[in-house]
Amino acid sequence: MKLTMQIRQLSLVLMFCCGNTLANDDDPRAREAGIAPGIYQPGTHNAITDVSGVQVGHVTITAEDNVRTGVTAILPHTGNLYQDKVPAGFSQGNGYGKMMGTTQVIELGEIETPILLTNTLSVPEAAAGVIEWTLAQPGNEAVRSVNAVVGETNDGRINNIRLRAVRPQHALAAIEAAGPGPVEEGSIGAGMGTVSFGWKGGIGTSSRVLPQEAGGFTVGVLVQTNYGGELTIMGTPVRRQDLQVPGDPLAVATSPDGSVMIIIATDAPLSDRNLERLAARSFLGIARTGSVMSNGSGDYALAFSTATSVRRTITRREQLHTLQDWPNEHMTPLFQSVVEATEEAVYNALFKASNVDGISAGQYPAIPVDGVLQLLGYPATGP
Repeated sequence: MKLTMQIRQLSLVLMFCCGNTLANDDDPRAREAGIAPGIYQPGTHNAITDVSGVQVGHVTITAEDNVRTGVTAILPHTGNLYQDKVPAGFSQGNGYGKMMGTTQVIELGEIETPILLTNTLSVPEAAAGVIEWTLAQPGNEAVRSVNAVVGETNDGRINNIRLRAVRPQHALAAIEAAGPGPVEEGSIGAGMGTVSFGWKGGIGTSSRVLPQEAGGFTVGVLVQTNYGGELTIMGTPVRRQDLQVPGDPLAVATSPDGSVMIIIATDAPLSDRNLERLAARSFLGIARTGSVMSNGSGDYALAFSTATSVRRTITRREQLHTLQDWPNEHMTPLFQSVVEATEEAVYNALFKASNVDGISAGQYPAIPVDGVLQLLGYPATGP
C-alpha cells in the first residue's frame, strides 16, 4: 500500500517539453559548434520533425527518492494512426531489450499508434497510455485490438526505476504535448535518466535533406542514448582523461553495455522492406560513435514513411491497389542520410544533456563541450 501511495504522488510531478528547465541550453548543439558529420545538409530544425507531419512530445518525471525518468512520444502524422497506418521497418542490432510491438511490425510492415520511449520497467504503463489514446480517437469506436509500439532503455543508474513512477497518464500527456518544430534534447523525457559513455546521455535528433537529383527527400532521426563503448566523435577517440577541464567533473566508470533506441522518419515513398533496410543502416551511425553493440546492449531501430502515396489506408488494406515504390537502385543516398543523422543525433544528445545526480554513483555529468572542442581542434564556445 505504501508503494502504491508513493507512485500516485510521483505521478503528479510533471515537466513538459515546452519548458527549458531540464535541457542544457547553455551548450550548443553539435552542428552549432562546427561538428557536422557527413555530406548532406540538415533540414530547417535539424530534427526528426523536419519530416512533414511528424511531431514529438516529452513528459519528464522528477521527484524525491531519486525519480528521474520520463516519456517521449513520436507521432508519424496528426491524423488517426490506427485508420491510416504508416509503412514501417524494424531492425535489431543486439537484442538485449524489451521493445514492445515489434513482431506485428515485422509481420505486417506497418505502425498504427504513436511510438513511445520510456524506461525498461515502465513499458507496460506507457503501452496502456497509447492504447487508451488510440481507443479514444474518433472513428475507433469498434477497435478491439491495438499494437502499441513502445521502446525503452534502462535508466536505473540515475532513476529509482523500481518505483515505476511512469503511469499511463504520463504517456497520454506526452502524446498530447507532441508538436512540430524544434525538439528539446538532452536530459528530458525518456532521456532524463540515461547515460552514454559515462557521461549524461539523453534525447538527440538530427535530419538530412537529399538534393533533388537524389529524390529531394528528408530523413529524420531521434535517439534515446543509454549505451557505452569507446566514445568517438568525428573519428577521434574522446577519453575522459583527455577532458580534464578545470572545474569540469569527470565521467564515471562506464562499460560497453547499455541500450539505444533509434526512431527514423522519412517522406520517401518506401516499402516496409526498404524501411527495414534503412533502419539497419542506422547502426552504422551508432558504430561511428564508438559502440560495438555489446552482449549486454539493446539496440533497436524503427523506420517509417510519412508519404501519403504509401500510407496503409482502410481502402488500401481491403482492396487491390497500386503503391509507389522507390527503387532499390536509388536507396544509397537514403542510407547515407540515416547514417549521418544518427551519428549527429547522438552528439546532440551528449552536448545538450545536463548534470543529473544518480541514485548510487553520484553525479552523472554532462560532457564538457569546450573540452571536446579543444580536443578536436574546434574553437571553444565559451568566452
